[in-house]
Amino acid sequence: MISVNDLRNGVTIEMDGTVYQVIEFLHVKPGKGAAFVRTKLKNVLTGGVIETTFRAGEKVPLANVERREYQYLYENQGSYVFMNTETYEQVELTRDQVGNAPNFLLENMLVQIVTWNGRIIGVDLPNTVELKVVETEPGFKGDTATGTYKPAKLETGYVVQVPLFVNVGDVLKIDTRTGEYLSRA
Repeated sequence: MISVNDLRNGVTIEMDGTVYQVIEFLHVKPGKGAAFVRTKLKNVLTGGVIETTFRAGEKVPLANVERREYQYLYENQGSYVFMNTETYEQVELTRDQVGNAPNFLLENMLVQIVTWNGRIIGVDLPNTVELKVVETEPGFKGDTATGTYKPAKLETGYVVQVPLFVNVGDVLKIDTRTGEYLSRA
């Protein structure tokens, strides 16, 4: 059990027989009445988002999720094959199970596969990845004061907005949580 006062982004809880992940929370202390916690919870199994309010100090059951390190091997006709780094057991996941991970997956990349009650519920990527630019318009000298961006296609096929000075062949640091360009690597 965990107090709702201790909820943070990424914490998984059990409610109504399913598992939810906290994506937003706000502690509210009105001038009159008791404090409460307003949350946005993502159903990890279906992907649906609900908004729920808890009374301050209320207890909710913490979901028993396990994270194990796996290595991404390859894509096989829309399925993604991962290997457990301890047992060398291979597991094949569907596009629904991996979410937006294929945008950032490179062969041999280490990821965390999340399971709940023996069921795979998701893939946790590192916060940042380094990917090479394979296609973009040529950069321009000057005109850097305006903060303009151009699209760049990365080696995984993902398209990201980058500053004008980025060229083909550059390696970029990308935030996997937001999908945004951070810097050149």
